[in-house]
Amino acid sequence: MADQKAILKAGGKEIELPILSGTEGQDVIDVRTLGQHGYFTYDPGFMATGSCESAITYIDGAAGVLLHRGFPIEELARDADYLEVCHMLLHGDAPSKEEYEEFKSTITRHTMVHEQINMFFHGFRNDAHPMAMLCGTVGGMSSFYHSDLDVSNDEERKRSAHRLIAKMPTLVAMCYKYNIGQPFVYPRNDLSYAANFLNMMFSVPAEEFEISPAVERAMDRIFTLHADHEQNASTSTVRLAGSSGANPYACIAAGVASLWGPAHGGANEACLNMLEEIGTVDRIPEFIARAKDKADPFRLMGFGHRVYKNHDPRATVMRESCHEVLSELNVKDPLLEVAMELEKIALSDPYFAEKKLFPNVDFYSGIVLKAIGIPTDRKSVV
Repeated sequence: MADQKAILKAGGKEIELPILSGTEGQDVIDVRTLGQHGYFTYDPGFMATGSCESAITYIDGAAGVLLHRGFPIEELARDADYLEVCHMLLHGDAPSKEEYEEFKSTITRHTMVHEQINMFFHGFRNDAHPMAMLCGTVGGMSSFYHSDLDVSNDEERKRSAHRLIAKMPTLVAMCYKYNIGQPFVYPRNDLSYAANFLNMMFSVPAEEFEISPAVERAMDRIFTLHADHEQNASTSTVRLAGSSGANPYACIAAGVASLWGPAHGGANEACLNMLEEIGTVDRIPEFIARAKDKADPFRLMGFGHRVYKNHDPRATVMRESCHEVLSELNVKDPLLEVAMELEKIALSDPYFAEKKLFPNVDFYSGIVLKAIGIPTDRKSVV
């Protein structure tokens, strides 16, 4: 693994550093001993730094590749459901049928939260941002499991992971319901993970709620396509908090706080804000011209990606679900008409192909979330 060496010449001396090779991607120069020679590395944003060894996710931005445990994201989004992907990320490989059923049963039967958590919400203003409420309630869950927080114990870590996967949709839906003044909806064990979330978000006690199969499938894909993305801001935040030995709920609450930032979890919200700025289909040429003008600060949100320099592999699958949802729901919304026309122009205009400014996953997921009724300023919490 470390047969190759790199030689760094600095201050009149040569420093020998091991070169490590993984199963995928570029080789890595191991600089852990550099401090002994009086030097540190400087790499803001981890642009050329790996902070850990991981077998979970691999990204090749130039080629448009995203793998989870060696499986392409497109295959997982089309052929697996979110809980199957969760099991794979946690345990390293695709589950057997028996393992999947056991995992699914465990998650399904842990979706309820302690009734006293309901009281937490009454301490928030009714117009509180959902991310503020989510930070508080996720962190607060640790107070209900204080005898089960030993991060050095494999079984306790696993139980914490199961609880977080199971209860997060419940808490998110509670944040939404509290904002709009509707009663909290309890989870149902007869529904899938995605359908249960949709039911908790949109059903009311006064009538039956029918879940669209296309929307359920799209919601599951949104969960899957955002399940992991290497060392992004929220993942790095969770790992940093965890390095102190903090309990899993506190660490995930820290990750939620990082996700709150507009440069991270707010990307699809920014895309929808742009569509609102454009307003109508007839104004699209004006904004396309502005996007091409280097002197104009306007940028088309939801096109191109900082990591994926070719195409976003998640966008291909999400585009299918986006068109499926819009077709099934037959939503009449000027913003969605703008989005579809903008997509058509971007995919046919040579300028966008040359600059590789293809619609990304945030463009399509933002449209889906808008179509199913999640308010613009609530996207980051989903």
